Amino acid sequence: MEIANLDGDYKKITTEMSNQRLEIHREVDNAINQMEKEIDEIKLKHHGILQNHLDEIKQMQSRMVKTLNALNTIQESNEVFKTTNYSCINEEFSKLPPKVHVSMPKFIPEQSNEEKLIRLIGEITPLSTTFQERVFPEKKPNTSVRELLDEPEVLNTIKTRHNYSCSVACLDEEQIWTSGETADIKCFNIHSVLQKTIKTMSGQRPHDIAVNRDGVLLYCERKTRTVYKVKNDQTEEVIALKGWKPINLCVASSGDLLLTMYSDDKTQSKVVRYSAGSTVKQVIQFVDGQPLYSGNGCIKYIRENRNLDICVADWKASAVVVVNQDGKLRFKYIGHPFPTKNNQFVPYGITTDSQSRILTTDKGNNCIHIIDSNGQFLRYIDKCDLEYPFGLCVDSNDSLFVCEYIKGNVKKIKYSK
Repeated sequence: MEIANLDGDYKKITTEMSNQRLEIHREVDNAINQMEKEIDEIKLKHHGILQNHLDEIKQMQSRMVKTLNALNTIQESNEVFKTTNYSCINEEFSKLPPKVHVSMPKFIPEQSNEEKLIRLIGEITPLSTTFQERVFPEKKPNTSVRELLDEPEVLNTIKTRHNYSCSVACLDEEQIWTSGETADIKCFNIHSVLQKTIKTMSGQRPHDIAVNRDGVLLYCERKTRTVYKVKNDQTEEVIALKGWKPINLCVASSGDLLLTMYSDDKTQSKVVRYSAGSTVKQVIQFVDGQPLYSGNGCIKYIRENRNLDICVADWKASAVVVVNQDGKLRFKYIGHPFPTKNNQFVPYGITTDSQSRILTTDKGNNCIHIIDSNGQFLRYIDKCDLEYPFGLCVDSNDSLFVCEYIKGNVKKIKYSK
């Protein structure tokens, strides 16, 4: 686009320069006309000074002639009284009018100087090239308060026909991506109408799915150790791991990709942040030299909270592990401090909403825990006939979508006002 606009952009510059040339010509013409007018005025003044001097000389010359004529008349006269009464005025003629010298005005042209002339006309800035890193703006907390409902309700149930329903990801109700224990990744609308089906590259089930802010699908496979992107029905490799296998993934507000993974020997687990494709930006694994996450190949769903905390549901450790954006441990949630449920807390899926609340499925107790951004228990979602809840997500309107693992359904639940 910039190349196509080059001719037009440079034409604008040359047009501006031509306009400046015309303007300077007009200013020069005006200045010269003013100077010519000034010269005419000086010329008239010069002429007047010389003419006045000439008139004075002619007047004195005329008086001298009259005096000579008078003397000649006296000389030729026989009348004695004219001679005796004559008064000499030669002294008066001894003082001639002062000599007038008027210097001619001069035109002193400004010394020609190309640099000064260019400054007078203007200047052309040099070509400047900069490279600006482009990043997505960080998500800011939603300032509108959405209070929790006393009685959450199921609004829709999507029958995915997956052999078990594991993961769900969406931005809105028009494209709800789901995956299970087969190679098919299915996209539905809220009315359970199948929009499209994507098959994984290996023919094995995807271990997790995610959707970026442009609605592009991403998924990871343990068998190929790879994260893939599906855009315009074309699948391409994004990240290929060595010595590690991907478990779960999510897209951060910055556009970075957060990926949980475990080592080939299943002794270590970690979170890795990727930016600009496959560039490692951050590794989160230890706190005070101790592992943050259980070292095994078990699933570890991950989400970024609105306050940029990174939340991992570590079901093997029976804990939700939350670190800040620098990877420092903030807290571990290990269930209600005064449990009213019979079974052990087993977190599987995890998501966050616009209020920075954290929601995690508890498959052992067939419910969902809602905690605040500091790890304080708020309430359960336990009256929506959930059976073996697994993966979950919220859309841009804080509608909750929950996978029921065994039934293969995805339920849409309204839990906040």
